[in-house]
Amino acid sequence: MDFLNSIEELEALYGAPSIGSQVKVADHLMPTYRKWIEASRFCVLSTVGPEGTDGTPRGDDGPVVMILDAQTLALPDWRGNNRIDSLRNIVRDPRVSVMFMVSGSTNVVRVNGEARLTTDGALRARFEKGGKLPQTVAVIRIHEVYVQCAKAIMRSRLWAAGDDSGDLPSIGDILKDMSAGEFGGEAYDKEWPDRAKSTMW
Repeated sequence: MDFLNSIEELEALYGAPSIGSQVKVADHLMPTYRKWIEASRFCVLSTVGPEGTDGTPRGDDGPVVMILDAQTLALPDWRGNNRIDSLRNIVRDPRVSVMFMVSGSTNVVRVNGEARLTTDGALRARFEKGGKLPQTVAVIRIHEVYVQCAKAIMRSRLWAAGDDSGDLPSIGDILKDMSAGEFGGEAYDKEWPDRAKSTMW
């Protein structure tokens, strides 16, 4: 199997980028990008660190990030499993990418920039839900923001395909497999909905 070994080989293979793919890039939130991100309740946060890369889904029941100004986003860290892989990476390497999605839209908006974590009480209080606050907030400085070509979601029919999860292994199945039967299984899956509901934020 042959692999590409230079940027020159790669660029020769693909040719010049389209005009639209270049003019769409901004270094701050134009009004249209602001409106789009404010509508997004789900994103994927990508980070890099000494152990490698990490991508993690983030979601909320309203806007997934708060826009602090035209070049700054705030992403709260709500309760999870405490692996904190992405947060470890941010502390050691601030480079991040965030991919914003809106249910039903075939477009994706991407942000590349740098993030820092804060426990600032005033900022955390702005995300309060039922008396609960995020442990930390990632403050993201935008370097680039641009809309992604819709073809990937169109090809996958992500929003039109319906529920394809019927034959997938459950989290309990996966945990049982990974622990040689010592953890997970049906009991885990049965308890999960109530546990998730009580620890959502």
